[in-house]
Amino acid sequence: MATINKGTGTLALAAFDNGAILQPHEFGRPTPGPSDISIDIQFCGMCHSDCHACNGDWFINKHPMTPGHEIAGLVREVGSAVSKFKVGDRVGVGCMVESCGECDMCKEGMENHCPGMIQTYSSDFPSGKGENYMEAEGYHTNGGYSTAITVNEKFVFQIPDSVKMEYAGILFCAGITMFSPLNRHILQKGNGSGEGKKVGIVGFGGLGQMGVKLAKAMGCEVTVFSRSDSKKDEAKKLGADLLVHSDEAAVAAATRHFDVVIDTVAAKHPVASLVNTLKVGGVYVLIGAVVATFEISPMQMIFSRQSIEGSLIGGLKETQEMLDFCAKHNIVPEYKVIDAKDANQQFQDLLSGKSDASRAVIDISTIKNLMDSTTGSKE
Repeated sequence: MATINKGTGTLALAAFDNGAILQPHEFGRPTPGPSDISIDIQFCGMCHSDCHACNGDWFINKHPMTPGHEIAGLVREVGSAVSKFKVGDRVGVGCMVESCGECDMCKEGMENHCPGMIQTYSSDFPSGKGENYMEAEGYHTNGGYSTAITVNEKFVFQIPDSVKMEYAGILFCAGITMFSPLNRHILQKGNGSGEGKKVGIVGFGGLGQMGVKLAKAMGCEVTVFSRSDSKKDEAKKLGADLLVHSDEAAVAAATRHFDVVIDTVAAKHPVASLVNTLKVGGVYVLIGAVVATFEISPMQMIFSRQSIEGSLIGGLKETQEMLDFCAKHNIVPEYKVIDAKDANQQFQDLLSGKSDASRAVIDISTIKNLMDSTTGSKE
C-alpha cells in the first residue's frame, strides 16, 4: 500500500535490486484518512508472484520493493468515516488496495480488472487520494512483509472467527485465485453445486492444493496433472487422482474428460495436449503468470468448442464469497509459519523451485528481532 519513501516507523523486508535478496528495511505509512484503516500486520504469506515481481521477471524494476499480498492483522486505528471496522478487529488485505470505483468493471464487482486498480505492492500510488497520502504520491506501493499498512476500508476484509490468523492471508491470494474460476464455471453453472463435474488442475503447489480442496468441497471429481507421480499420495490424501502430464498415453486416454482445467504453472510448458482433455465446450483457465507464449492449433479448439481464458484473483464481492465458503467448509491451506530471519532462504527456494507445496507465512512480529540483530552486528 501507500509508502512514504523517506519515512520511518514501519519495519519491513525488501529486495533492493533484481537479485531479489530480502533484507531489512524501514519506511513510513500514511496516517489514516476518513475512510482508511491502519493495520498492525501479524502474518503475511509468501506467494511465488512476490519473487517474479522482485527479480525482474515481470519487468517491474521498482526497488527497494517490499512484496506481500497475503496479509492478516489487527486494526490499530480507523478513520472518522469508517463504518465496517473497529479497533482490534481481525482483518485481511489481498492483492489490491484501490480502484477507481466509477468504471464499468468496478460497478460490476470486478475491481480487479479496473484500469485504475492499485496493487498492494509495485503500483505507482496516484495523486488525489487525500492530504494524508501526499507524501506517498508517485512512489510505488509496498506490501505485507512489513509491520503496518494503511488501506481504504473498502479493500479490507473481516476474518471469520473460525479462520486462524496464521493462514487467513493465504486465502486473499491463493484462495480467491482458485475460487474465482471454479465459482464461474462450476458453482454458477451448476446452481451452487459441482456434483458430477470433473476438474483438472495442472500443478500441485500451493495454488494446486488450494484448488483441489475448493473443488472437492464443491462436489467435483478432481485430477491433478503433475510432472511425476511423486505427489500421488498427497493428491490421494486430498481426494484427488493424479495424472503424469508427460505420459502421452495417459493424457490421450483423458481426451474430452474434464469440464474445466485450471493451469497454475508459472513457467513455460506445452498446453495443447492438456487442452484436448477438455470436454466439448470445456474451459482451460490460465492462472500461472507466464510471460512466454505457447502454441496451440485453432483446429483442435474449433472441433471441440474449447475455450482458453485467463483469470486474475477476483473482485471484492467474490472475495467475500470465497471467505464465507472456506469458513463454511473448513478449507485450510497447507502452510508453515516461519521466522523473518528465514524469509530470504524461503524466497530463494521459491525462485529455484526447491520449496515444498506448503505456503510459508512470515510471523511479522519477528521482523523487529531481525532488525535488532542486523543493527547489532554492524555496531
